[in-house]
Amino acid sequence: MARYTGPVCRLCRREGTKLFLKGDRCTSGKCALDRRATAPGQHGASNKKVREYGMQLREKQKTRRYYGVLERQFVNYFEEADRKEGMTGENLICLLERRLDNVVYRMGFAASHKEARQLVLHGHFTVDGKKVNIPSFIVKAGNVVAVKDSSKESPKFKALAESAAAQTAPKWLEVNAENMTAKVVALPEREDVGFDFNEQLIVELYSK
Repeated sequence: MARYTGPVCRLCRREGTKLFLKGDRCTSGKCALDRRATAPGQHGASNKKVREYGMQLREKQKTRRYYGVLERQFVNYFEEADRKEGMTGENLICLLERRLDNVVYRMGFAASHKEARQLVLHGHFTVDGKKVNIPSFIVKAGNVVAVKDSSKESPKFKALAESAAAQTAPKWLEVNAENMTAKVVALPEREDVGFDFNEQLIVELYSK
């Protein structure tokens, strides 16, 4: 499956906000957006009037890139969210938050969504005791996500556990950094997402 393999800092500059695609680098003085807060390309610094469609498109691209999903995947998530009861935009964000790679990221066991995706693909995590190597796996309330026993002794995961212990997990996750586990105690709600999304613009874009 195709994946974006170019410079990820370019994506942050294009969206005009930090997507935290490089982990700790994004909070350091090396962040490309802090050093050059203009869109990439020779016309990036020019002042362009953004129309309604452009605002909707940018919000969709920002959300898609933050969670690291492809366009077709994103459309599938939107269609599933639209079929569910409740507000489509909130349903969409809830689905994206429940992806296994995002759960690993929220646990504090990865510096970025990209690293979380790689760790899941390499089979380092289990869900309710069963190995799952699909980043798009949707967790449910009551599921327990854990580092695989054979991976717990590696220096990398010991360091990740120390880092996770110093972080604050969202309230829908009950993280035990010492045991390297996290229980999904509830479904994520809109206010639990610590990133600035305007999901209504995405709904308007796909409703045309």
